[in-house]
Formats: sequence, C-alpha cells, structure tokens
Amino acid sequence: MPSSIERTAWLREKRRLAEERMDTLFAPSYDEYWGATLNSTHQRFIRQLVDLCHLQGSILDATCGTGKYWSIILNVGIDQSQGLLFCTRSKFPQVPVKKIVLQEIRYQRAFDGIMCVDALENVFPEDWPLVLYNFHQALKSQGYLYLTVKLVNNNEIENAYQVGKTLGLPIVWSEWVHEEGYHYYPKLEEVRDWIESMHFTVNAEKTGDGYHHFLIQQK
Repeated sequence: MPSSIERTAWLREKRRLAEERMDTLFAPSYDEYWGATLNSTHQRFIRQLVDLCHLQGSILDATCGTGKYWSIILNVGIDQSQGLLFCTRSKFPQVPVKKIVLQEIRYQRAFDGIMCVDALENVFPEDWPLVLYNFHQALKSQGYLYLTVKLVNNNEIENAYQVGKTLGLPIVWSEWVHEEGYHYYPKLEEVRDWIESMHFTVNAEKTGDGYHHFLIQQK
C-alpha cells in the first residue's frame, strides 16, 4: 500500500496536470470533438431536473465545460479549466461562470438544483464525500442534484490497475492513471453509500449512454 504522504503528493500533481492538459490540449478543440453530441439519457435527466426546479429555479452547472447543455439550461456555471471557461464566455456572455473546482465549492443554500455531468470520474475517491457535501451545502432546502457515473468493464479496470501497480504508481482499485490522465470509476454500491451518508435520497436512476444516472434530492 502507498503511504498517505506519497499518495497525497501524487494526487495533488495529478490534479495540477489535469487542469493544465485541459487548458492547453483539449479546450481549443473541445466543442469540435466532445461538445456537439447531446445523448438522449442525459437530456432526459436534465429536463427532469429543470422541471423539478420549475421555470424560475436556479441551477448550477458544476463542471460546465463549454456550456454543452446550455440549450436546455442557462443559469450559472463553474469549471476548473480556465481554457474551457474562456470558450464558454465567448459563446454565452450573459451566463455568469467562475473558475472553481468541485472540492472548493463554497456556495451556501444558493441553488434549487445542481447538475454534475460526465465529470465525477475525474474526482479522487478520497474527495467524493467532500464533493457531495459541497453540493449538499450549495443546495436550497430539499434541492435536487443530477450526477452521472461512468461505467467501465471490470476487466478493463483490473488491467489498468495492474499496469499502474507495475509502473509503481500509488493507485487504488478502480483508478485508471497510466495513460497520462486520471480517472476513477467507483462501484455503484459505493456511490449509493456516499449519497446516503451525505443526506441525499435517490429519486430516479437509470443506466444509459455509457453512464449510470442519478437524480437525487437533499433530505
């Protein structure tokens, strides 16, 4: 097992590199390769969130990227990538956006709903409870949160884990780190435990378009 000091330093560097790679490598062409397609399951859950929050409800798009889903929702966006937010501001100058990482959200009872779509696979296992806690704090009473969990074959996860261990990386099971970037794919049972521990209840869930979708509500 890696020491806690070794792993903490390694994770800090992975987070720094992830932000740097997004700003320099991916942001300039993000819309061309990833921003054009709106998957049907994602759209359906986002529309459910919007309906639950009513027309005048405020919704935070956490990890908004370049505003991929803003044909459906236009409220407030945050992202850790300054490069992506630069693109977002040029497309949606009327929408307030801020550079904030999920682990450092400080909003208090500010939103009727939050969506965090196709992004939590970038969050370290140690940070999942913190991120859900931050979402809980940012929501108004009985607010709604829509989140997605990327689904990956267990054999692929095992192969990635063995490669990482062979390289001497301080990884844990379900982390995928040997291809320059970072991803963590938790088991759905683990996600449900985190949801419960952070005082949310599951209103709806469904598998579709490569993700498991959760629509949950603050208790």
